[in-house]
Amino acid sequence: MEGSFLRFYLREHQRHRGKLLWEWLLEEANRMGIRGGSAFRAMAGFGRHHHLHEDHFFELAGTLTVEVEFIVTDAEARGLLDLLREKRIRAFYALIPARFGVTVPDPNDADAPEAAPEPKSA
Repeated sequence: MEGSFLRFYLREHQRHRGKLLWEWLLEEANRMGIRGGSAFRAMAGFGRHHHLHEDHFFELAGTLTVEVEFIVTDAEARGLLDLLREKRIRAFYALIPARFGVTVPDPNDADAPEAAPEPKSA
């Protein structure tokens, strides 16, 4: 299948209506019928202000990034981005074209992406 790799970069303790934003985003994507999503906490990083944040005991809590990512159809990506715009949630994201599938699809799963194409020989 053709679609997109959609990744959001959120502050660790960023909230929307009292709920952690990364958790809210996963719940909303699930509610929208998106097949799956994951959240990952960064160990270290820096952003546009070029200040390095690292996961140390003395680091102030909540300064690291949580990456929330989805492999989605283009329509699903538009739906998630539209939702954040509608809710006026400020979030940096990356949207990358992706080809995705399952190496050995389950014949009983009607919603599973198609099998991955055979690799091209050299």
